Amino acid sequence: MVFRIAGVLMGALHSFSSQQIIERGSIKDTDVAKLRKAFFEDGMIDEKEADMLFALNNGCPVQDPSWAEFFKEAIVDYVVRQAQPEGYVTTENASWLMDKVSLKGKVRSKNELEILVTVLEQARWSPPSLVKFCIEQVRNAVLDEDSPLRNGNNENIGTITESEVELIRRMIYAFGGDGNIAITKDEAEMLFDINDAVAPSGVNQAWTELFVKAITNSVMASSGYKVPSREEALHAERWLKERDELTPSGIISGIVNAGLDGVFKAYKEQSREERAIARLESQRLEIVTNERITDNEADWLAQRLGRDGKLTESEQALVLYLQKNAGKLHPALQEVVERLGIAA
Repeated sequence: MVFRIAGVLMGALHSFSSQQIIERGSIKDTDVAKLRKAFFEDGMIDEKEADMLFALNNGCPVQDPSWAEFFKEAIVDYVVRQAQPEGYVTTENASWLMDKVSLKGKVRSKNELEILVTVLEQARWSPPSLVKFCIEQVRNAVLDEDSPLRNGNNENIGTITESEVELIRRMIYAFGGDGNIAITKDEAEMLFDINDAVAPSGVNQAWTELFVKAITNSVMASSGYKVPSREEALHAERWLKERDELTPSGIISGIVNAGLDGVFKAYKEQSREERAIARLESQRLEIVTNERITDNEADWLAQRLGRDGKLTESEQALVLYLQKNAGKLHPALQEVVERLGIAA
């Protein structure tokens, strides 16, 4: 990645340097106005300039309100539209960004997590490692009070909030882009990890619904089905928000009774030609981003479901959902669903 904004910024900010702002420890709205003017006059930002913006963000604990939005706009613009190839995020660029916003694998702030999610939303395609890293931040919140999503509140460890569920939904919607991309193995693995981390008392119906629909999407893809768009397959059901807290079986019963199980009709068995075309598209994206897209693996899913010998409430809901709605599954998945269905 390349860079050339420092000279432009020095021209626009001749009265003081970025180092002076860092020494002061605060970014004022007047500083942001000058930075914004320089940014839009030049219309470009390179890696050295992006590094400088991160130095300002990390070095100034006091920040006026306008800084967060400018910082996000500038970094997203650089990663998505100015780093090459334009519109795509490569593995190299994603690694640079993840390293910049985190310390020991944990994102430093909500605003920096928002930068990552906005990159996913605005890019035509991003490497799977980026969405996995984003979802991992929610897992950290469930497991560890140090997450910026929790602001040091250790009373909620083992729970997942509805706002965190919607954040995950936003992440996986964004990663799917405009195409009908199935939930990948990397995403499914993170969702299973979060589900394992949520204590029985911390389960809520928003999480159960998203988990069931997302893993179902992966199950159907690994069974040879063409999947609908992520928005169609994973959208939040309005009726859930209008009900009191439901049990996992109550969620599934509600879906069936409301006539919403028709979502399964959107899963179509693929022909050999359709599978070949889908694979070619995956290969094209792998070449552009320089990262392999891990195929959905039926055997892995079959082993991962209830791997510790017991089903969580959300896994019970998944099994019930698949029993009631799924058509012909991959033999390994069909066997595990039937076997676990007895236990559920």
